[in-house]
Amino acid sequence: MKISEAAVAEEEEGARPILERRQEPLMGSVGGDAHLIPPSNFGVVDVGIFRSGFPTWDNFPFLEALNLRSIVYLCPEPYPAANAEFVRSQGIRLFQFGIEGSREAFATVSNHAIMETLGVLLDVRNHPILIHCKRGKHRTGCLVGCFRKLQNWCISSVHEEYIKFASVKARPSDMRFIEMFDVSCMMQCVLHILYQYHGCGNHTRRLAYQKIS
Repeated sequence: MKISEAAVAEEEEGARPILERRQEPLMGSVGGDAHLIPPSNFGVVDVGIFRSGFPTWDNFPFLEALNLRSIVYLCPEPYPAANAEFVRSQGIRLFQFGIEGSREAFATVSNHAIMETLGVLLDVRNHPILIHCKRGKHRTGCLVGCFRKLQNWCISSVHEEYIKFASVKARPSDMRFIEMFDVSCMMQCVLHILYQYHGCGNHTRRLAYQKIS
């Protein structure tokens, strides 16, 4: 994993573990500007978590309106200069996980890469966060599908969401990868993170992380 240079993000005020969130509004108005153009295949995954295809220069105003703290980039190729400059200028942290594109998810996507990426998504200090690959279909779809399993979605709903974004390009190998992803492996990773709440009352809690040696 590669992380770009950026300012250290402040801890999220009043945060709750993302896996426990239910029935919250996913996204408010993005500045109310009709000229803002979202990246291809854009969607809201959860509160503070977005997904899309590869953003281009005309999508930058839209991304700026999202007030992103982080971007998860799932391709092995270097980030284009224009995108890297946008990230730098906005103080956004870039997490790169170089997953090769392939028709066979089992050949190119490892459980370790997925678990490491999910660790970034679960850390609310990285929110708002955007996940993207090239088209926002396969690598992004596999990651979001595994995230849904952590949220205890039934597998039929996970597959339905995957197909919604992959459309005619849906790959049975991706859906099988998601289905076979061992959530207990991720839970072993989560055991290395202690969710500790500080402050007096629900409105002053902060989410802290501490690794177990």
